Amino acid sequence: MLLTLHTFMTLDGVMQGPGGKDEDTSGGFSAGGWTVPYTDEGFGEIVDSWFAKTSAVLLGRTTFEMFREFWPHVDDTDPVARVLNHSPKYVVAHDGFEPGWESSHLISGSDPLPAIRALKESGTGELQVHGSWQLARSLHNAGLIDEYRLVIFPVTVGAGKRLFAEDGPPRSFRPITTRTTAAGGLYIEATPGELRQGTYIVEDGRERPVLED
Repeated sequence: MLLTLHTFMTLDGVMQGPGGKDEDTSGGFSAGGWTVPYTDEGFGEIVDSWFAKTSAVLLGRTTFEMFREFWPHVDDTDPVARVLNHSPKYVVAHDGFEPGWESSHLISGSDPLPAIRALKESGTGELQVHGSWQLARSLHNAGLIDEYRLVIFPVTVGAGKRLFAEDGPPRSFRPITTRTTAAGGLYIEATPGELRQGTYIVEDGRERPVLED
């Protein structure tokens, strides 16, 4: 399966607490709910397009529990609720964790990455990660994400949980799709690759970029 990451980010790279002030206050985070002023029709179309491609969902425990508390109360006429409530779901959590949600399966152990690699190789379609900061960062660092789907919002919040950490691997990304919503969200679909580097030289009195081989 193609492993795709879907998340919302601020301009300063934070993905913590996008949906509400009390969604994730860990670390003293108090700026939650920063996506809400920018929710519009275009944003909804982007999110619906994600879930139209879902074969299975992979979540960290905290995001799984938030979804489990919220989405079963939403009618299945909503395309996101229909997928999340009935599609196969895999949650990375501690031994003995009880998912307690239809079609949910536990991935446990000190290192979940081998099980996730096996899951990727076991089927077709898309294995989608939504939010799930700690899991998403681990998958990014391990090079397991095939495609990044990010909505970047025109807001800064300072400290918070970030997907791209200072100690993360250097990478270049090839944009597949970009779009700007009417409310100001910037949507990027991109695939990762090795970091490309170069320099600028002056030739015949003009500046020219030169890529390294």
